[in-house]
Amino acid sequence: MHPAFGRQQLLETPMTAPMAPVDIDALLQVVRRLRDPRHGCPWDLAQTLGSLAPYTLEEAHEVVDAIDRQDWAGLRDELGDLLFQVVLQSQLASEAGHFGFEDVCRASTDKMVRRHPHVFDAERHGRTLPDWEALKAQEPGRSHADRSALAGVSHGMPGWMRAQKLQKKAARVGFDWQSPQQAMAKLEEEVAEVRAELDEGSSSARLEDELGDVLFAVISLARHGGIDLARAMRGANRKFEARFRQMEASADRPEGLAGLEREQLQALWLQAKQSVPQASSAGVVPTDD
Repeated sequence: MHPAFGRQQLLETPMTAPMAPVDIDALLQVVRRLRDPRHGCPWDLAQTLGSLAPYTLEEAHEVVDAIDRQDWAGLRDELGDLLFQVVLQSQLASEAGHFGFEDVCRASTDKMVRRHPHVFDAERHGRTLPDWEALKAQEPGRSHADRSALAGVSHGMPGWMRAQKLQKKAARVGFDWQSPQQAMAKLEEEVAEVRAELDEGSSSARLEDELGDVLFAVISLARHGGIDLARAMRGANRKFEARFRQMEASADRPEGLAGLEREQLQALWLQAKQSVPQASSAGVVPTDD
């Protein structure tokens, strides 16, 4: 998860307390030790909530990758790495006087109970699913200043994910295409506008604007088609990588593909397409939140 910084120092310094059984308390103890000003790890001691943010994203992506590969032993390890990030960041927050790990657990438990009255409320048990957005709006700490239907979509998530969330919220009030065909027509319209900008030699700013519209339309089409966009993109990446590696294997040259003519590269690509199968349709998922 991070460079083995000061490992010998850590091994030579005795523990201040005996290790607990392998459970969440043991992990909490390990993290407290790593952050101990006298006996901790210099790397961990140097971290801040901001510096850890990229590691959290990296670990989350590795969890998803293990799931895609159906690597269950790897998934166990990656979930552990992600849990470590939660515990470590909670420790930093505790040291700063914000909250502790227990507060995180309590907040998550309370939220799940609050958002599932059909499960935990005796009077509503077994009834239909609640209105998630209405429940979220009633939660403590939620700002009611922004009454837009688009309120509450985090700016911190990736652009494609935020676009998906915005589209779903707009759809809840009826602002949406009625079919995948309509979404496809919009995508074709946006592609035509990009082509026009290219033909006119427009500035990069104009092209960026139009390409943004294309991507937004692609996300809309994926949503209407019931496609997990992130999974579809991961599948496309894997397919391209497998085919490119097949090209390299077919060329069988010490220098790889460098120096080949375009026609040769195209022939190798077509050959690779024949030998590497298409991605599966496992990316089709329900689109409801």
